Amino acid sequence: MFARTERLMLRPAWPEDAAALATAIGHAAVLRMLSRVPFPYDIKDAADWIAGPCDLHAPRFVIETLEQATPRLIGGIGLSDPDAGTANLGYWLTPEAWGRGYATEAARAVVEIARHALPLTRLTARHFADNPASGRVLRKLGFRLTGTVGDLHSAARDEAAPSVEYALDLADDGRGLMPMAA
Repeated sequence: MFARTERLMLRPAWPEDAAALATAIGHAAVLRMLSRVPFPYDIKDAADWIAGPCDLHAPRFVIETLEQATPRLIGGIGLSDPDAGTANLGYWLTPEAWGRGYATEAARAVVEIARHALPLTRLTARHFADNPASGRVLRKLGFRLTGTVGDLHSAARDEAAPSVEYALDLADDGRGLMPMAA
């Protein structure tokens, strides 16, 4: 599955992306805000993630910026843990891409995929309390606080840290299914 936005391409990761992926995500400032990704993160970790199993109801993408002549890998985004019509949205950007609206743009595309092409009725997302920028992204997309605040384990921190949970009901806007081409 692919998605194109005004400035970005969301696409599956390919084996030849391992080095660029490891470079883009391999910053302590990025990794400490993710729950499942270890620190340090190297090319073997990237290759293992790329080779890992994919779930048709939980697509995952690398994010490339199309603003230069050559696309550049700047992040990752995807859905995980699909269960009973609900999946979790997660995303990250390399530090050079922060503050440019890329996370919102990419997440908006994934929300639309979830809404129109997947058997999902609700998305959830969590962010660590010390990452308020992620909360701003979620609120721009219409996610609402669930009231759940608790500790979430961070592999990079090697400990649990306070986190905040959000949810988005995909049927709230009343739109029907989007026509899709195979």
